[in-house]
Amino acid sequence: MGFIRGFGRFWYDLIIGDDWKIAVAVVTVLAVGTVALLAFAVPAPVLTPVLGVGLMAAFAVALGIDVRGR
Repeated sequence: MGFIRGFGRFWYDLIIGDDWKIAVAVVTVLAVGTVALLAFAVPAPVLTPVLGVGLMAAFAVALGIDVRGR
């Protein structure tokens, strides 16, 4: 049982880490990119930079939320 608990804690810490908002943003951007790729047949060379900008914007929003009250 200790192995399973340790395995779960490792993956939680790896994926979620210190800030759950960044993990949610990454999953959301990748999901939107997957939908755009599959549903609208957006070419991958066009979609890749758009997803990169989306990830940077999501990180900036998560960072802005964290420092907003200080």
